[in-house]
Amino acid sequence: MDFEIQFLSFYLITVDGRDEQADKRFKHFKTLDKYEFEHSEMKDFLDGELKKIVKRKAEHHPKSEQVPTKIGHFVTEPGHPLESNPNYALLHKTRFAETKEDFKNVSEQLVRIYLNTSAVRGGVFLVATAVPRKFFDDSFVFIMKCDFEPKVASIADEASLIQKVEYAITTKNMKSIQYPYMPEEGMLEHTEVKIHQASHARYFEDFLKYVEYGESLPVIMKTQVMNMVQEHVYETYEEQSEERQKFEHDLEIWEGSETRELQERLDTHQVMEAAAQIVDHTPEAEIKMKVGETSIKGLLADFGESIHLGKINGRYVLLLDAETIQFEKGVSPIEFHKPDDLHHIIEKLAQKPSNQ
Repeated sequence: MDFEIQFLSFYLITVDGRDEQADKRFKHFKTLDKYEFEHSEMKDFLDGELKKIVKRKAEHHPKSEQVPTKIGHFVTEPGHPLESNPNYALLHKTRFAETKEDFKNVSEQLVRIYLNTSAVRGGVFLVATAVPRKFFDDSFVFIMKCDFEPKVASIADEASLIQKVEYAITTKNMKSIQYPYMPEEGMLEHTEVKIHQASHARYFEDFLKYVEYGESLPVIMKTQVMNMVQEHVYETYEEQSEERQKFEHDLEIWEGSETRELQERLDTHQVMEAAAQIVDHTPEAEIKMKVGETSIKGLLADFGESIHLGKINGRYVLLLDAETIQFEKGVSPIEFHKPDDLHHIIEKLAQKPSNQ
């Protein structure tokens, strides 16, 4: 999807010093209209970048906390319109600026807000509105931040060889905001905004203070599991009982641990019921565990169906059933194995010395 720039404002941000003592300034270089942009060097610099920003994939509930691209929604009080959200109001005003002067004024408000974020760094701050050349006439707001590139030089003459380039920038690792969010071509979500920040500094999350982002899948699963286990505790143990106090203490340790062992508290039916609730909300929820020295990864929806956990003679057994087995990298003799009868394997496990 190609875009036609309507307006673009170019700002230079400089930051001297650190933390509270930092001197943060901006300078407005130029605001371009459609005609001026088409005949400027900025056209070549940004060629294809807006298309790349829009096509960049993002999830409402990402698989980890530290994903670079996120979808946020504007927060409003119950019963209040979107316009009551300051971030939405300013982006909406930017999106529908009709004159170059109006656009310059509103884009300056954006750069001033960005200058007050905790992780601000020097670089170039670009604000643009653009319309897709196909599909529809709705305009988009794009906010882009390019950091300065250190130690950049250009070729000089034979005597000096190179000369230092002041304020070099590139679109590589460029941070961006896109409003409105477009989940599919021709479909717009006016209540949502997409941000991309290649580092962990959370530049734009700090910038858009009235935007919230969906919890990651691990956080959602942990919350649901905690709720399920606590419900089991309340049903099983009386309040103030020693058993309940010990369980709650163990649960606190479990919650804060990075590596956790099997707790053996719930039966298969209870776990499958809890898993079903999570899968209803998040069909792609995964199981990741280590059985002995073997790492296992699968879908939570398959637990109790094709992924089974058992115990024999004091040892854990993981059983997987499937129609096929495929091998990828790392050729081994196992690829030519004729599987043993399951009952024979169980007899073999039962004869192993117990660890207890």
